[in-house]
Parts: sequence; structure tokens; C-alpha cells
Amino acid sequence: MIIPPMPAPQPCKNILITGASSGIGAALAEAYAAPNVTLALIGRDEGRLDRVAQRCRALGADAITAHIDVTNSDTLAAWITEYDRTHPLDLVIANAGVASTIADEQATESWEDIRRVFDTNLNGVLATVYPAMEAMRVRRHGQIAMMSSLGAYVGMPISPAYNASKAAIKVYGEGLRGWLAPQGVGVTVICPGFVQSRMSDAYPGPRPFLVPADRAATIIKRGLARNRARIAFPFPLTSVMWFLALLPPSWSLALQRLFRFG
Repeated sequence: MIIPPMPAPQPCKNILITGASSGIGAALAEAYAAPNVTLALIGRDEGRLDRVAQRCRALGADAITAHIDVTNSDTLAAWITEYDRTHPLDLVIANAGVASTIADEQATESWEDIRRVFDTNLNGVLATVYPAMEAMRVRRHGQIAMMSSLGAYVGMPISPAYNASKAAIKVYGEGLRGWLAPQGVGVTVICPGFVQSRMSDAYPGPRPFLVPADRAATIIKRGLARNRARIAFPFPLTSVMWFLALLPPSWSLALQRLFRFG
């Protein structure tokens, strides 16, 4: 099947962002905040979410908040479906995510942590994307952005569940883009490296080429405006992860351990 090129998205007016109470989500909310823009901001921490909304309103946007944990997939999907009826969504950024890391070889990744990571990073993203996608298909208009990670490129011993959940999002988003393009809906997979946030602050290993959250938001916003299939940054770390993925597994693992990546 030949997929026709998607036209560049029109300026967004109704935007939904999950995980909007901190980190990349909060930075994206402020990056998009402007007069005549309506932001639906979803997050777990009601206090932080309200402060982000206040900053967005000060920039001229209309900000609507919903205190929802994306692991409550039925509640989340129902809220998005109802919200879209009155505010047809132009852009949905499924950003909410959590991490789980193994500090040393004697430690383990608990079943509770593994389940939490997949419930949030995979099921939470799907529960965000699906109701919005169905509405956009009917309108033949809209754009979906799914937050993956450079960690999706290769499995790493320090964060197996996290990397696996992000790999699932990467592959799903790539397939979704090809399916939805003829229906007028754009899909972008976002693969950031280390971005300054509460989550990255807790990472037990080195964080090379750390990117400030506001800089990450600028890169993502620019890439979405161009309807790019994948937004991966920063370039040096993208190159490293791509290279590790090409190597035989034993070589890749040896290099990860040498440079304390995994």
C-alpha cells in the first residue's frame, strides 16, 4: 500500500497532554499555551497540575485540568471521549510515564514495579490514544504524539521493564502512523534521551547529554509542527543508542557495562 504524504498539521487549538503536572508534560503545556488555545491537562498530582494550569492561563490559554491516574484506563478513556465531544481535539500528547530501575546486580525489579511501569507507560498511553484516535478518524483530522524513549532502541540491564514498555510504544506508534495517514490523522513517536525531571533525577546511573525540559518541549513542538514520524534527541545519545542496537547483543551489553549505561 502506498501511503500518501500527510500535509503539515494546521495550528493546534485544542490540545490534550497527559502527565502534565511536571517534567516534559508541564514544559509542553507552557510551550503550547497561547491565546485561542485550549489545553486539557491530565495528571496525578492535583496541586502541581493546578500550578501548571495557572501558568498556562497567564500565557493566555484556556486550561482545563483533570486529576486522573492514567492507570485508571476506563476512567481516562471515558473522560477523553466526553471531553472530545465538546472540545474536538487537534493534538493529543500521550506523555505520562514512570520508570523502574535496578540499582545493582544484587537487586531485583519487583513485580509491583514491573506492573506499574506497563500499566502506565503502555496501557495508559493506549487508553489515551484510542478514544482520541477514533474521534479523529471520523473527522479525518488530528495528530497523536506518543512518548517513547531512546531506551526503546535496546534492552538495558538497568531498566528492563521501562525499556520494554517504551519499545512497545515505539513499534505501535510506527505501525499506527502508516495505518492512520490515509485517514487524515498524523502519528509521531517521541524518543527523548535524558530530560531534566523528577523521574530522571532518580535515575541511578550517569545521564549523558541531559536536556532541560523547556528545551525538550521546544524540540518536540517543532517536530510535531512538521509532522515528523519520529522525534529523537539529543543527537549524540541517539547515535549511541542506534549503534548499540546494531551490535551483536554480547558486544552491546559489554559496552553498556563499560560506560555504566546499563
